[in-house]
Amino acid sequence: MARHAKLISACFVFIGLGWLALATATPALAQQEDAQEALRARYEKIEAPSDSLGFVVSATDSITLLPPVIVERGGLMGMVEKSPIARTGFGKLFISGGNFMWWLLFIAVVGMVFIIERMITLSRAKVNTRKLIGTVITTLRTEGVQAAAEECQKWRGPIAAILYSGLQKADRGDEAVEKAIGTAGVIEMSFLERGLVWVSSVTTVAPLVGFLGTVSGMINAFEAIAQADQVNAKLVASGISEALITTATGLTIAIPATLGYNYFVSAIDRFTIEMEEAAMELIEALDGLKP
Repeated sequence: MARHAKLISACFVFIGLGWLALATATPALAQQEDAQEALRARYEKIEAPSDSLGFVVSATDSITLLPPVIVERGGLMGMVEKSPIARTGFGKLFISGGNFMWWLLFIAVVGMVFIIERMITLSRAKVNTRKLIGTVITTLRTEGVQAAAEECQKWRGPIAAILYSGLQKADRGDEAVEKAIGTAGVIEMSFLERGLVWVSSVTTVAPLVGFLGTVSGMINAFEAIAQADQVNAKLVASGISEALITTATGLTIAIPATLGYNYFVSAIDRFTIEMEEAAMELIEALDGLKP
């Protein structure tokens, strides 16, 4: 419980960081637009001169040649731009992807945390099932129920747990043993499946956030086209780039998360089959001890 409380706390921390990134990025974008508009207004006030051949150069021509105003970003994205990470390929893609990259980073971290936690849990639960069952049944036949129960406590994992629960009810009949094994099996299955819902959510949410970034990038591209006097490929490149980067990032996160989720489901299915086999062999061994 304490471990999952820490994971939930970490999730809330990353959510707060995501909101902070959005809140700090919005004023920076507004500042850049205001600066560009102010410089554009200054160019409009310039009287149109004529060149050496007598052609008049209009103020509109000056505006189209106006270089973009570069304003440093604030907040978390500004920190990324000033850090050494910005000079790497990952940093450049992260900055070009826009604000939705923060949400994708949060989703990736959540998925990685729960995938690693499930891998550790399932690897610790995995034991040599045949050796465990053989040892317990041999001890049961030679030394009795109590010794077999003590042998189960020496092993870890769900199979040893259900065998121990069944042996504890051995003196109450087969029906009590089956009920105890069934109850223990439900508890162990819930333990094995804990956290998988988060991995499944990552496989679904990551592509959706990536597609949302695609929509945002295309909206920005069309807004740039609507505000421009002449359509230029460079004008919409940033919006299209943001759209492609967020989509690719969302799929890059979802694909390994999907593979991990499928692997965990198959591993849990194997545990289920082994628990059922162990329970059947234990009940048969207990029936063989009856006079």
